[in-house]
Order: sequence, then C-alpha cells, then structure tokens
Amino acid sequence: MINENDVISSLEELEAFLLAVENGGLGLTNVAGVALATNNADGRRFIAVLDDNHQLLLGRWVTEDVYENGKDLVRLGPKGPVH
Repeated sequence: MINENDVISSLEELEAFLLAVENGGLGLTNVAGVALATNNADGRRFIAVLDDNHQLLLGRWVTEDVYENGKDLVRLGPKGPVH
C-alpha cells in the first residue's frame, strides 16, 4: 500500500516518518522493521514498513537522494528528541 502522491523528499521527512512508525503514530500493528527498497516493476525507491513475516504493511516513495543518503538513518534508527 503506497500512496502515489506521498513522496519523502528530505532526510528530515524520513526521520519524522521513522519516528512516527517507531512511536505507533501511524496506527500500524505487528511492525517488525523498516527497509529501503526498490520497486521491481519500475525501479522507484521506497521505504517499506514490514511485519514479522516480511510482508509490506505500509510504503512511502522516497527520492533517489533520500534513498542514497538515508541508509544509515534507516539502519541505525532515528535520533528523536533527547530526554
């Protein structure tokens, strides 16, 4: 389930999306992880929210710049607010 008009175009937007997933703000259940991926049909890049069976729960398109420069952010997780 990817919204065609909803593209993450900055690292700040990617971080906010990851924080929303992590904090349960998107109402998703059974979230096991996130990954940057490539659509096999057309080569477009996206961020995938996956369940424990590696099934796509939610996806958002990302720009090529976000895909290339957001890998560590996805791998290491968002910083979020410091308490």
